[in-house]
Amino acid sequence: MLLHLSDLHFGTEREACIDAIKAFCQQHRPEAVVVSGDLTQRARIKQFYACRQFLDALSIPYLVVPGNHDIPLYHVWNRFFSPFVRYQAFFGRMETTLETEHFYLVGVNSIRRRYHTRGHVSLEQIHETYARLNSAPANKIKIVVFHQPFYTFPNDHGDKDCPVLGKIALEQWGKTGLFGLLHGHLHKVAVHDLNQIFHLGFDHPILDIHAGTATSKRLRFGLSNSFNVISDDGLIAHYWFDESAKTFVKSQNVV
Repeated sequence: MLLHLSDLHFGTEREACIDAIKAFCQQHRPEAVVVSGDLTQRARIKQFYACRQFLDALSIPYLVVPGNHDIPLYHVWNRFFSPFVRYQAFFGRMETTLETEHFYLVGVNSIRRRYHTRGHVSLEQIHETYARLNSAPANKIKIVVFHQPFYTFPNDHGDKDCPVLGKIALEQWGKTGLFGLLHGHLHKVAVHDLNQIFHLGFDHPILDIHAGTATSKRLRFGLSNSFNVISDDGLIAHYWFDESAKTFVKSQNVV
């Protein structure tokens, strides 16, 4: 199983959610943990440190990518000349690959210093990610981790934060048997089939898997804290935080 967290926003974290995630990992021992961006609220050293301590304490391999909150917002000089220096000090490279027994994960940095929220993917990133996916073992579930979604319902958020070259990326990555993409950003749970939405013509779905905020007080849409679990047979389950039980509870709806 793969545990998909997003939008931790350390600096606004809820200790009850952090404790519940630790308990979940101790009980279920997922193969890996993925965090699809926004590790911090304001890219401060203290916030990165707390996030790193939390992830290390899980004692499970993890892959993270930066989100738009992980570069300075108000420190304009740092934002333009060293936007990722604090992220890299704690988490190293912004694009890494993680292989487990059942999964092959590729992280892609979608954040650009000139833009506050919009996702970006370059032609170089498209080609490099394709090469990584294409070299992955055929029996692994291939997943790309990217902060911003590739599709949203118009009444949710529109497409203003979706990457411009998203369809081009999918046309290439889909050739490798890509299972799906893990996202956050909107703090809303959703699963879309990008193969159908963009009429890509593949004989398999490419899932756009959105996660809510796992630990932050910054809740939206009236939703509670949540995370996703992807099983080794490709089923996706959503877990919601139960305020009374102080634990994450599996939704009845499984994709």
